[in-house]
Amino acid sequence: MGSWMEQQYVQVLPKSAIGKALAYSMARWHKLSLYITDGRLKIDNNAVENSIRPVALGRKNYLFAGSHEAAKRSGMLYSLFATAKCTASNPTAG
Repeated sequence: MGSWMEQQYVQVLPKSAIGKALAYSMARWHKLSLYITDGRLKIDNNAVENSIRPVALGRKNYLFAGSHEAAKRSGMLYSLFATAKCTASNPTAG
């Protein structure tokens, strides 16, 4: 695919959308294709994206917490539950 991109790049205008996309990919080709050298590496970062999605949603929700103190308390509880989830702990167990 890397050689195909190089062949195609000379046939398109560098400032076109496809030219910019090809230039971007070719500049990062070594890093983009690194995952094929090690079976432990993933082709995508979906697991990371899914794990930080609640943080992004929480940050948006804290804007409407009612007060600064309420937002801080919500953030602390969120951190507690996120940490418990990461460590496989049960924060409600006594």
